Amino acid sequence: MKLLDALAAHADPVSLKELARATALHPSTAHRILNDMVLGRFVDRGEAPGTYRLGMRLLELGNLVKARLSVREAALEPMRELHRKTGQTVNLSVRQGDEIVYIERSYSERSGMQVVRAIGGRAPLHLTSSGKLFLAYDDPRLVRAYATRTGLGGHTRNSITELPRLERELSLVRARGVARDNEELELGVRCIAAGIRDDSGRVVAGLSVSAPAERLQEEWIEDLQATAARISARLGYAGAPAT
Repeated sequence: MKLLDALAAHADPVSLKELARATALHPSTAHRILNDMVLGRFVDRGEAPGTYRLGMRLLELGNLVKARLSVREAALEPMRELHRKTGQTVNLSVRQGDEIVYIERSYSERSGMQVVRAIGGRAPLHLTSSGKLFLAYDDPRLVRAYATRTGLGGHTRNSITELPRLERELSLVRARGVARDNEELELGVRCIAAGIRDDSGRVVAGLSVSAPAERLQEEWIEDLQATAARISARLGYAGAPAT
């Protein structure tokens, strides 16, 4: 991290000698770490021998963070309005690898439900309503690879742990435009989710309503979908979903 900071302080490629001096690292140690970062594309070699500069991978990661932050900014007000309408917890989550990460939440003590996952919390894709949205629009081969990689472990007796059943569930998600968690992550908690799309039509986040199992109402689906569409419009979505 010190090396990245040192590289960021210079507009032009920096020599190994200067980087070692700026970070108080032994030149051989700095050279080894830099080589590893070059392999990961976090650092690029400069045109002059023995020089380095920040790599394109950092730009890719920065764009991912920027996208998530812009989704959060676009979603805050509509989420609060949806919470006021339903009286239940409203969650905003994004995909990170084989999990979803909760990045924002609107809730109150009156919802009658403790927060299951705090902001920054993670959960497997196949056990959550928002996670199913991402899987539903994946290529079927990627869904099978996910199942193989994760083993589709369950958390409750309702968890979907077999690939054929998951594939049927994802087909319903595509047909209905909403996904459900029927006490699959936590007993006593049910969720419904709709996808948020960016200007290219790609699903970039999931918007979900969580409630005690006996309180979840089908009437909320229309408001949920309208809120997700409103957030998507703020992100520039105006056309057909990306394939």
